[in-house]
Amino acid sequence: MKFKLEEFRAWENKRVTLVGMSGVGKSYLSAKLRGDDWFHYSGDYRIGTRYLDEHIIDMIKAQAIRIPFLKELLRNDWIYFKNNIRINDLGPVLSFVGKLGDPERGGVEIGEFIERQAIYHQAEVDAMYDIPHFIEKAQKIYGYPHFVNDVGGSLCELDDPGVMDLLVDNTLILYIQVTNKEQEQLLIERAVSDPKPLYYRPDFLQQHLQTYFAETGHEFAAQINPDDFARWVFPRLFHSRLPKYDAIAELGYTVTSEEVAGVENGADFVRLLETAIERQT
Repeated sequence: MKFKLEEFRAWENKRVTLVGMSGVGKSYLSAKLRGDDWFHYSGDYRIGTRYLDEHIIDMIKAQAIRIPFLKELLRNDWIYFKNNIRINDLGPVLSFVGKLGDPERGGVEIGEFIERQAIYHQAEVDAMYDIPHFIEKAQKIYGYPHFVNDVGGSLCELDDPGVMDLLVDNTLILYIQVTNKEQEQLLIERAVSDPKPLYYRPDFLQQHLQTYFAETGHEFAAQINPDDFARWVFPRLFHSRLPKYDAIAELGYTVTSEEVAGVENGADFVRLLETAIERQT
């Protein structure tokens, strides 16, 4: 959605999609708004509770069944497992996505890794298609007048054009931009010091995996140290996503991560949106 400033101010039930790299402040901002008449829709939380829940439980069972004591309990339905994902702790989703590499060092072998990547990709698409339903649900059931969609950092990698059409038709797109090299380096350093599971487009993964093999002398993915590969690939993934996010930014409005850091409540957020609209028009 695009607005003139007067139109935005008259927009009674505001709906915003926060877009940007992981770590730029989308979840930080959403947390600030939750207690201030804004319904927080977390794409990854929806993925974990709806679209990956059974996959996560099956992954846990596959590990538990290897232990004779737990195997008997499971087969007799004497125990069960629960995916206890929380809005501020998406650990089960990250555990399912996993890191490519040696299973003995906590990695996922390449065939299973590629399969999980495809499952996660579809789950992210499905979670975005749920947004109109949750916009209505947020107002009619929970009584929130406003809606903020906190999407994952891999939104720009989705190859379903209907997703962006849906987001533009139903929400204002707000791109949180990293504006200088120092900030870029800080995000990269955070990811390198604490590597997390990531989504890769299939062509990106295959291309960079071959480069990694050439640089390290590895011949098979099973030889990879999972954390080492995640550290090596993240800067390359980061820079490959920048032009994709620039294209998404054209569909809405842009603010900086510094501006987002100054938001403390809903009133601050609305003023930031007004600034973004005024700046663009």
